Amino acid sequence: MKILEIPLPGVLLLEPKVFEDDRGFFLESYNEKTLADIGIREKFVQDNHSFSLQGVLRGLHYQVQKPQGKLVRVVSGEVLDVFLDLRKSSPTFGHWHGLRLSGENRRLVWIPAGFAHGFHVLSNGAHVLYKSTAFYSSALERTILWNDPELKINWENTDKPLLSDKDLKGSRFSKAELFE
Repeated sequence: MKILEIPLPGVLLLEPKVFEDDRGFFLESYNEKTLADIGIREKFVQDNHSFSLQGVLRGLHYQVQKPQGKLVRVVSGEVLDVFLDLRKSSPTFGHWHGLRLSGENRRLVWIPAGFAHGFHVLSNGAHVLYKSTAFYSSALERTILWNDPELKINWENTDKPLLSDKDLKGSRFSKAELFE
């Protein structure tokens, strides 16, 4: 597993070893020992799979009281994956970073607890899979407004993103519940 530099502490962009031949390819998308060796020792309790059409923007989501770390990958299509540091004690508090995940590049991103997360679908559609370190709770989920002018997130080609009612009603970053 190759680790690529990301400007936010704790977030890791990962490139798994891919074994290809004329039949196709094989890769390990999860190996507890390999991840522990690179510092990801959290226990995963839930796997999620979402399919979204081109132009869908989901986020920025996070969970209070029982925050979730996420190991995210795209198996088909391409997304701009965005994460926002909500840890007040972090030197990068309030900073965001975005990167492309796709079925073609086969990369994974580890987003530790304390971040909000979202993605924008750039291809015709995308299947996004992610492992989570805490069970989902709608009562604890929070949403930060995707286009908050204070954050200035560049979502790429978002003239008219397809948004859920929840994402349309996200709170401003300045009013968000944060982590210490």
